[in-house]
Amino acid sequence: MAKGFVYLVAIVDWFSRKVLAWRVSITMEAGFCVEALEEALARYGKPEIFNTDQGSQFTSQAFTSVLLREEIAISMDGRGAWWDNVVVEPLWRSVKYEEVYLHAYAAVSEAPASIGRYLNFYNARRPHSSLGARTPDQTYFYNLPMAMAA
Repeated sequence: MAKGFVYLVAIVDWFSRKVLAWRVSITMEAGFCVEALEEALARYGKPEIFNTDQGSQFTSQAFTSVLLREEIAISMDGRGAWWDNVVVEPLWRSVKYEEVYLHAYAAVSEAPASIGRYLNFYNARRPHSSLGARTPDQTYFYNLPMAMAA
């Protein structure tokens, strides 16, 4: 991106790797994460456990209160322990190398639509070796989801 920076949150089903909901923001405030969480819960139901890292947006009262209200167990990775969230890390790598770095948006305003197109592709058409060359959509809709992560 020539100027600016955006933050991306994705609510991901651990079993299928499907991105259930996502948002971008120009700040690290919790609101955009709460919106994505609420959308995922409304569209796909609630998991037993929800895993995040210990970012301030995920430890915030606004975010954790949604999980507590829905009686969803909260799991948080160890501080600085990127390997604890191995399900989500491949998504971040794919988004960066297959979308963001290739398109170098001229403005922050281009990011949401372009990232949205990529995430639709990621879910519906991009096969994953960890899923036996199936897409997240194929895996999600033909198997029961196990858990979600952000």
